[in-house]
Amino acid sequence: MANILVVDDDRNIRRMLATALEAAGYIVVEAGGGAQAVARLGAAPSIDLVVTDVRMENMDGMRLLEQIKQTRPAMPVIIMTAFGSIPAAVEAMRLGAYDYLSKPFSAQQIRQTVARALEIQSLKQENRALKSRLERLAGERFVASSPQTAALLEVAAKAAASDATVLLTGESGTGKSLLARHIHQLSPRRGGPFVGVACTTLSEHLLESELFGHVRGAFTGAIKDKPGRLEAAEGGTVFLDEIGDLSLALQAKLLRFLQEKTFERVGGSETLQIDARIIAATNQDLEQLVKEKRLREDLYYRLNVIELRLPPLRDRPAEISVLAAAFIEAAAATHGKKALEMSPEASAALLAYLWPGNIRELRNVIERAVVLCRGDTITVNDLPDRILATPQSAGARNLTLEQMERRHIEFMLEQAMTLEEAAEMLGINVATLWRKRRRYGLE
Repeated sequence: MANILVVDDDRNIRRMLATALEAAGYIVVEAGGGAQAVARLGAAPSIDLVVTDVRMENMDGMRLLEQIKQTRPAMPVIIMTAFGSIPAAVEAMRLGAYDYLSKPFSAQQIRQTVARALEIQSLKQENRALKSRLERLAGERFVASSPQTAALLEVAAKAAASDATVLLTGESGTGKSLLARHIHQLSPRRGGPFVGVACTTLSEHLLESELFGHVRGAFTGAIKDKPGRLEAAEGGTVFLDEIGDLSLALQAKLLRFLQEKTFERVGGSETLQIDARIIAATNQDLEQLVKEKRLREDLYYRLNVIELRLPPLRDRPAEISVLAAAFIEAAAATHGKKALEMSPEASAALLAYLWPGNIRELRNVIERAVVLCRGDTITVNDLPDRILATPQSAGARNLTLEQMERRHIEFMLEQAMTLEEAAEMLGINVATLWRKRRRYGLE
């Protein structure tokens, strides 16, 4: 049962509230003022909800609320207020209080409000846990198991700490959108929204409306004012995917926003100012687009403050097995299958393939294999023919387990800078790797 902290400088009111809540099965901790409540919270980290009066001597309920939100932002706080202090209660709601109760109120009212707040808090926690699990299962976190991507993430972390515009470049499917979200989560803007805009999916007219919004009557079908994605990203980050496909007219409008943080909605005259960071991505050669006059040179330099180039999957083979394992778990959960493993031959085939579609292609290949797999191990028979078309992959069907292990170790040794790094990539200790190198004549 939940632990409730009741804060009021009137002992009789505290006792009344404690009695009402304890009758519903809650465990109640009392505090005679704001300072004592802070001490109670520090001593009892298991507190699940706070009920506090607004008017108290020394530290009032508003200051207490501010302190709670600084240290425990997810903690639900219910404010009690006299009838004449409704404006203060409304201000408390703005500062993050869950709800307020106007005195006098019944025991049933306080129990219902507390139960509702705890239920919503529980749902939020479940949603966060589910989202975290789904992200992990689906490989939605940027994997850095190779020296190239580890170095890339170091630069990304430094970029995240600033407000500079970031340009992500690389082939399609290399994880640019994941890296953009990763940067947002590391940045001071992580509490704000992350809004994505695909610049290739809409016509120029619709994309302008989608990005900047429009006013009523701006065009046929515009029956009311509509804010755009930039406004939705206030205080957060806008991710512009495939920025090289923007028309020259939209490029001019975006350039102005990057310079001044201002724009007008389509058909509108009011100038809006929005605080949003831009992260852009492309799989095209933007310098070539500038030479061809398809991209404004001034926009290019505005976008290219910090460029992060994502290497293709074929250049980071150490991550193939890690990603494949995550995708197997995700696909098995999605399709209601038990946990699956991958045979050494299938693993070798994945490592030998060049992955022109990068991570996106790997995800699709793994999902197909999970669906087709009849046993508890994915084999080469579950992989598409194109994966087995390379000489290395085709030969995987006829190799013994020892031959497969030797080939895999040899491949990892070629990729790693040191023996320690190769051992880590293989998931074994250095002594074991040293013995296997000697056994297979790889010294």
